[in-house]
This record gives sequence, C-alpha cells and structure tokens, in this order.
Amino acid sequence: MIYRYSLRGRGDLTEWRDAARGFLAAGILPNIIEWRTMDDADGLFGFDDNRLPPPDPAHVPLSVPASFVKLAGAVVCHSDPTRFALLYRMLFRILHGRHLMQVATDPDVVAAQRMAKSVGRDYHKMTAFVRFKELPLPEGAVGRRRFISWFEPDHFIIARVAPFFQRRFTDMDWLILTPKGSASWDGETLRTTDDPAEKPDLRDETDELWRTYYSSIFNPARLKVKMMTKEMPKKYWKNLPEAELIPSLIANAEASVIEMGKKAASEPLPFHHRIQEAAANAPVPPRPAAGTLAALKEEARGCTRCDIYCRATQTVFGEGPPDAKVMFVGEQPGDQEDLAGRPFVGPAGKLFSDTLAEVGIDRHSLFVTNAVKHFKYEPRGKRRIHQKPNMGEVRQCRWWLEQEIELVKPKLIVAMGATALFSLTDMRQKLEDVRGEPIAMEDGRIMFVTAHPSYLLRIPDEGRKAEELIRFREDMNKISRLAA
Repeated sequence: MIYRYSLRGRGDLTEWRDAARGFLAAGILPNIIEWRTMDDADGLFGFDDNRLPPPDPAHVPLSVPASFVKLAGAVVCHSDPTRFALLYRMLFRILHGRHLMQVATDPDVVAAQRMAKSVGRDYHKMTAFVRFKELPLPEGAVGRRRFISWFEPDHFIIARVAPFFQRRFTDMDWLILTPKGSASWDGETLRTTDDPAEKPDLRDETDELWRTYYSSIFNPARLKVKMMTKEMPKKYWKNLPEAELIPSLIANAEASVIEMGKKAASEPLPFHHRIQEAAANAPVPPRPAAGTLAALKEEARGCTRCDIYCRATQTVFGEGPPDAKVMFVGEQPGDQEDLAGRPFVGPAGKLFSDTLAEVGIDRHSLFVTNAVKHFKYEPRGKRRIHQKPNMGEVRQCRWWLEQEIELVKPKLIVAMGATALFSLTDMRQKLEDVRGEPIAMEDGRIMFVTAHPSYLLRIPDEGRKAEELIRFREDMNKISRLAA
C-alpha cells in the first residue's frame, strides 16, 4: 500500500512534523509514503484526504536530537520536492539509531546539509539585495513612512527572514513581495503569507541616485566578471536600477583603466614636503664600526641579492654573542620571525628553545641564524604559507652566512635541515646519511647535522612525532657534549 500525503510545502515545519509523527507512530516505512505539495501538477485536489494510519500500540515516543530539528527547519524551506521524503527517511533512521546526525559522511545527512546551506545562502542574498522603494503618503496625510520591495528567492524563506527586516527597519512600514510569499510590518505586527505575489512597477527618484553612486565607485582596474556573476546572479541585477549600467561599464573597462592612468597623481601628497624636511633634519644614528656583526647587520637591511626581499617585511639577521662557540643555522625565517625581525621566535623557535633548556644549553650563549635571511611565502587568503627557497636563492644568500661565520668564528656549526646543510657544504645529501655525527670542516671547525624543528611540528602521526622529538633531544645532548 502506498500512502499519499499533501502539504502546502511553503517552509512550514509544523505541517510536515505533524504528518511525520503520525506515520512514525504507525511504523510506516519511508519507501511507501509519497509526499506531495501544492506545486505538483495535479494540485491539492487530486490527492487523498491526508488520513494518517492508526498508531501502533507498541510505538515508543521518539525524542529527536535538537540538531535534527534545527536542520529540518532549514530543509523544509528548500524548493526541492524530495525534501520531505529525505527528512522522513532520516527521522525513521534516527528512531532505529540515534547517532545518525553524528555521521557527517552519511548520504542523507550530506544531502540535507547541502539543502540547508543553499537555504542559508538564499537568506543572505535576500538580506543583501532587497531594495526598498518609498510609497508617498496620501496628500495631507501624516504618518510613518511606507516602503515596498520586490525580491525573487530560490526557496521558501520569507517567514524565516522576515524577523531580520523587522529588527533592521522597525522605524518604518514596509512590504516585501516575492513569488514565494510576502512579509509586512506596520510598527506593531509582523505578518507573513506564503501566497505568491505579482511583481509591482517599482520606480522612484532614488533610482538615479543609485546609478550615479554605482558608476562613481565602479573600479574598472579590479573588474572580475565571473566573481560578479557568482556573487550576484543576473536574476538580482534585473531588479536593481544600477544594474542596467553594468554591460556598458564592463565594455568600457579597458578604456577607463587607460584614462585613470593618465589622470594619476603627479604632485606629492599633502604635507609631503614637511615630512621630507623633518626626515632630513632628524639626527642620524652613528654607523657601527666596520668589520663587526652590527655593521654587517646594518648592511644586510638593504639586501636585494634575490627576489625574496620584494615581499618580505624585513631582513632577519642572526643574533647571539659575537664570540659564540656554537652557531645554529636554520633554513629561513618564518611568518612570526619576519614580523619580529628575530630568528627562531615562532612555534619552531619555541620547540628549539625548550629542547635546549631540557638538555642544559643556554640559548643566549649561541649564535642563531638562517641560511636565507628573508621570509619566502605564498599568500593564501589572510595567511602567509611557508615556501621553501630554491638552490639559487640559497646560493645568493650564502655570502651573508659566510660573513657571519667569519666574524663569529664558531668552533661548532649545527646545520638544522637540508637547506642549511646545502648552504654550508654546497652538497645535496640526504639528511639521514650525515645526521647525528660530527663532521670535520675547514679551519678546525666541526659541523653537526640534525633535523629542523619545524619538520617535527609538521609530522601528522603523533607516535612518530614523539619518536622524532626524542631523537632531536638526543642530538641536542650530543651537541652539548661536543660544545663542552
């Protein structure tokens, strides 16, 4: 036997919930219920009379998770005709296994979440693109200002979004008409209906103001047509007075950019001359003595040996005692080092410092630096993602590292990572082939190779990470004994 049940299907959770409870109480399987709405071809009059089957005496009342109720409230607003069958199937499955909502990969959960997300986007678009037009009061009448608007949502969201407009425009009377229902506010009562409305002829004197405003803020140099059509589809454009300008603005964008270039400012900014004069009269700090680390650091501030400097905030030079016996060399500064101007102060630097303290090494007795002095990164949204320097960039920056070694004259140099090893030896070797044992260098120095602490932070497996942390600590113990 097939059960048919008809709903208005206009975003009201209650009508579906009451029917679903009746079917559930009778133990009716999801696959023998045909859910239909007033938008179906036959209309409401072609359906059965919505009589529910008698309840099963053995039925146990169901306690539904709050997460399902919230999800269902959004899904019933969707325009997909399968939404009611989907929700009942999920409800039936919850009755026989309450943990369904916790299975994020379940096909039914995924489908419902996708519908809810689409309803959420429609809600956002309506709050962003509704444009009110003022209706004049009758001649001689005094009262609150009245406004009307037209919007074309994808889903049945009018009752869902109406409270937003009531809160936002509580000081005026308004009416929002859509093909899927309407909402109104008179200062006292918020009313909604799910009856479709017809588009009114909406025009007023503010239309020209919108056109003037939009044409003045349109920036042809930042034109992205695909992004425009994605964020504001053409069905919204047709209801906005300024949208009729868009085709001509796009067509003339290239010529407008050229014209903007011709009009670019050629005069200094206001107060420019005063700023220049103040800078010229500012006391010049004494230059550090030549042949010192301070002088080398000052010189490195203006380094342009490779292209990395173009996007980095500043040069991050080495720091530590000028006569340190041990020098640690890493790869390059990270995001936090680039902002602070100091090496090893970010997450990897904290791990480095903590490990030194555990084995009894005073970081302040070490000279700590990097093979590359600028931060190389890839912008990703608001984040700057570390990007490994190539061999050419390492070679270009090697001059600074050689000068640091020449001035500090360390007895032991610790290369942390493959990039540091390459910078010191010009050899591409596997780290594991040389790690953990002292290697003789020129001028009686010793080199010791270990992993870079940032490598340890990136290990996803917690067990393996723990093993590598122990190994890194053992390397630091060996370095402590070599330094002694």
